Amino acid sequence: MGLFDEDVPRKPASGTITVGEELSTLSETDLAERIEALADEINRTQREIEQRENIRDAANSIFQK
Repeated sequence: MGLFDEDVPRKPASGTITVGEELSTLSETDLAERIEALADEINRTQREIEQRENIRDAANSIFQK
C-alpha cells in the first residue's frame, strides 16, 4: 500500500451503477457493461410501472360507479 492509495478512484462493486459517476476512468468494456446494466434497469422499471398500471386499472374497474 502506497502513501496516496486513497487518492486512486476505486471501481464500484460489480453491478453497482452510480448516476453522475465519472466516466472518463472507465474502459470501453466497462462503458458497454454500464449501458447494458442501465438498459436492464430501465426495462425492470418499465415492467414495474406496467404492473402498477394494471393493478390501478383493475381497482378502478371494480370501484367505478
